[in-house]
Formats: sequence, structure tokens, C-alpha cells
Amino acid sequence: MFWASYALAALAIVLAWPVPVLLSRAQWPARSPFTAMVLWQAIALAGGLSMIGAMLAWGLEPLGNNLLAGLHGLWRILLEGAPASTLGLVHVFALSAATLLSIHLVFTLLLTYYRILRGRHRHRDMLNLLSSPSADTPATLVIQHPTPVAYCLPGGARSVTVLSDGLLNMLSKDELSAVLTHERAHLAQHHHLLLWAFAAWRAALPWLPTSLLAQRSVNELIEMLADDEALAKVDRMTLVRAVAIVGSGSPAPDTSGPAQPLALGSPEGTEPLGTAGRLSRLLTPQPPLPRWQQWGVLCLSVLLLAVPTTLLMAPGLLD
Repeated sequence: MFWASYALAALAIVLAWPVPVLLSRAQWPARSPFTAMVLWQAIALAGGLSMIGAMLAWGLEPLGNNLLAGLHGLWRILLEGAPASTLGLVHVFALSAATLLSIHLVFTLLLTYYRILRGRHRHRDMLNLLSSPSADTPATLVIQHPTPVAYCLPGGARSVTVLSDGLLNMLSKDELSAVLTHERAHLAQHHHLLLWAFAAWRAALPWLPTSLLAQRSVNELIEMLADDEALAKVDRMTLVRAVAIVGSGSPAPDTSGPAQPLALGSPEGTEPLGTAGRLSRLLTPQPPLPRWQQWGVLCLSVLLLAVPTTLLMAPGLLD
């Protein structure tokens, strides 16, 4: 596992800096948001696995030539009293670092979820006081406010779309359909779970610049996916008018990050895909990414997850 630890460390560095920077600057994700979303998830998972795996491989190297053999040797030392003379100080440090990082990532994920859930409960209580159910649209609440506002509040069977009466007065029937389809696409495709995961990644690794890049990119991609869902129901110019009207008001509450986790908005400290960016994409449509390129990116995503797993599990692959 000696050389595997170096290979995993190199992969972690590549996935932590140059790859996310290049992907965040690429133009093709706008042509295939779903494919780009899968790739971002693969980069995050493979990067975390490589980071932890590099330390595990280094720490367990004296105990076996793969992860399972090394863990078995560590088990014997910890619980069966086997001699630990083969483990040096550097190996103990690497194992401790891998354990602490794993605990930190899991704890931050759970803490972020708790804060989001608590914030949504507070927001729902506020909506119960300040809103009324829509007479025409199920699972929709209307707040009395002249500013055009539209957002969704995830909550399983209790998920709702929130609109202001000022927005309703500005929209035609088709434009309202576009807005509702957009917001419901966020709920149906569980975009709040993606925002939660990447918000937790940034909270856990705030010193990593690419965690912010990933968060911004994922937020942009979910807006593209929701817009594409709306385009399946209304024509392009109707959606353009609806986006322009909604974008003319104040943004929805910043609600998916740890500090203000109320609804489905932009991650804490980031900007959502702005109205100008959305309008530009809608007004100058580009052809979808060719099918073979989409499959190529999906295969690359699988490969990114397979490489660190193979390096850890394959006996003596690089030794």
C-alpha cells in the first residue's frame, strides 16, 4: 500500500484544485446540466475518499497490502492485543488524521442538516402566520407582499411553493405555470439534498477554495435543470418573461446554507445563477451536448470513484 498512498494523495490534490477550477470555467455544463451535476458529485466523493484513503493507506501499510488486510491487522492490535511494534509514530499519526477527518466530515454533514431542518421549521411557522393557501393551486402558499417572490420550501409530503401576491398580479397564466413548474422541479428532483451536501462540504473544508466553486456551480446547475423542466411545459419566451419578472424583485431568502437554512435558495456565501445569466442561456440556446460526450462524462464519473476504491482494495496493486 506504500505507493497506493502516494497515488491517492496525488489524486486528492488534483481533485481538490485544478479539476474543479477547470470545470467551473467550462462552457459545456450549460448544455448538459445533469451530466455536469453527476461529475461534480463524483469529484466531491472521489476527492474525499482519496484524501482519507491516502492517510489510511500510509497508516496501515505495515499491517497489510490492502485496506481489508490492514484493517484486520489493526483490529488484532486494538482488540486482541497483538504486538504493535510494526506501527511507527508516522503511521499512528496518519491513522489518527484519517479518523479525525472522517469524524469531522460526518459531524459537519449532520450538523448542517440539523441547522437546515431547524431553520425550515422556523420558516414554516412564520409562513403559517403570514401566508394563506392558494385557492387555485395545491401545495402553494401566498404571502401578502408587492415584491415578486417565488421559492420552494422542502419538507417531504409537506413541501410547498411560496409566491407573493405581487408576483401573481404580474404573471399571465402561462408565466405562472412556468414559475410553478420551475419551483416544483427543485422539489421533485430533490435539489435541496444536493445543496445540503455541498454546503456541508464547504462548511467542513472552508480553507479549500474549490469547495466554494463547487457550491456555486451546483447552485447554477440546479437552476438550469429547473428551467429546462419548465421549458418542457411552456414556450421559451414565456419562461423568459417569467424569469425576468421574478428576477426584478428581491431574491428569495438565503436558505440552504448553515446560517439561514429556510427554503431552497442560494448556498450561504454564494450567489445563485443570476437573472442575467439565466436569461442569456434561455435567449441564446445552445445544442445539447452530443450523446457520446454525455456518456463519456458519465463514464469518467464512474472511473473517478473506481480508481481510489481499487487502489485501496486491490492487493499490492502499486507495490
